[in-house]
Amino acid sequence: MNPPLPLFQLKKSLLERFLRYIKIDTQSCDNPQCYPSTKKQFDLAHLLVAELREFGLKDACVDSNCYVTATVAATQQGNGPIVGLMAHLDTSPELSGANVSPLIIDKYEGGDIVIDERLGVVVLERENPDLKHARGHTIVTADGTTLLGADDKAGIAAIMTAVEFLVENPQVPHCELRIAFTPDEEIGRGVQYFDLGKFGADFAYTIDGSFTGELNDETFSADAAQITITGRDMHPGTANGLMVNSIRAVAEIVSRLPRGKAPETTSGRESYLHPQTLSGSVGVSSLKVLLRDFDDSGLARQKIILERAIAEVQTLFPEAAFSLEITPTYRNMRPELAKRPGVLKRLERAVEKTGIIPVWKPIRGGTDGSVLTARGLPTPNIFTASCNSHSLTEWLDVDGLLKAVETALNLLDPIDAKTPGR
Repeated sequence: MNPPLPLFQLKKSLLERFLRYIKIDTQSCDNPQCYPSTKKQFDLAHLLVAELREFGLKDACVDSNCYVTATVAATQQGNGPIVGLMAHLDTSPELSGANVSPLIIDKYEGGDIVIDERLGVVVLERENPDLKHARGHTIVTADGTTLLGADDKAGIAAIMTAVEFLVENPQVPHCELRIAFTPDEEIGRGVQYFDLGKFGADFAYTIDGSFTGELNDETFSADAAQITITGRDMHPGTANGLMVNSIRAVAEIVSRLPRGKAPETTSGRESYLHPQTLSGSVGVSSLKVLLRDFDDSGLARQKIILERAIAEVQTLFPEAAFSLEITPTYRNMRPELAKRPGVLKRLERAVEKTGIIPVWKPIRGGTDGSVLTARGLPTPNIFTASCNSHSLTEWLDVDGLLKAVETALNLLDPIDAKTPGR
């Protein structure tokens, strides 16, 4: 879009919007009994619908599955493709997203960011190389007791700010925009019931990435393994020769997982097996292990590792019962996106127009785009300028997030004939 967009005027409203959204607790649950996994995700969904209707988007709605959708009509009928922008409502089940108290650094000068010295919560500059690009920018963190919630309320704020800009600047030409906000992305169920036909986009982009300029066309392939061990419980005073302690058995399994294939010992394109949650008692213990590999065949090899570990431990506890259940979560979106290079090129050019250099990087995780792409809607991922998601040291570069807003608007350029998205 020419001339360059005066987006600096939107920084204040972008920050205010983000701070409003993080006040709403939308933490999902890793052991869901319903969809979405927590009803409180509807609280943010209803707020967003109200704001979208205030913008004049009359079709804005939230359905029974907590999917928020709305349409910004094209400035000229039939001019350009229908582009989707998406972000997710929920925050990670790993840490609390309730009662978020934000800390704001107006102009970051460099160095470590001490969030709470007493609690030892510090954003270390040596562990956060992207901080060097944020000097002079506005940085937001939580107070060290909760998540910040930038994953993915930053993405929501970016999309809502882009919509605000389009509504207030009707002279800016753009193609049709379909937006969607989804629940339960953090537990891999974000688009389980999402109606692609009704959504109607030709292609889409999630705004759910990391540092400024990072773009993602590749994710892990992911499975979840559930191991259940049933032992025999009885009074420890009379347990000699009779008790079968499932806790000891599960500990033996964890000890057999390769230490060189853990999240804390791998990077880049290396795969991992991650014992994520453990619960149990002497009688029954349950272990959830995450399987991650960029190659689907690697998941099959990881399953073999688990099966061998269980077989070895079963010889030590012959009276215990062992079960292993593998559930597919999502798959690497790269093979399918490679069939639609125009979708990727359009995104690359949209970032370049903001004046920053796009960096394509595989995600050591997944997005809703992984599942959507597999279902036929090409959906690569855009940065949010936030880092350290799922941790107490999560931080957001508001100036970088503003670049995500500008990128989103550039994606809607109806005359970008060189990159039609095909």
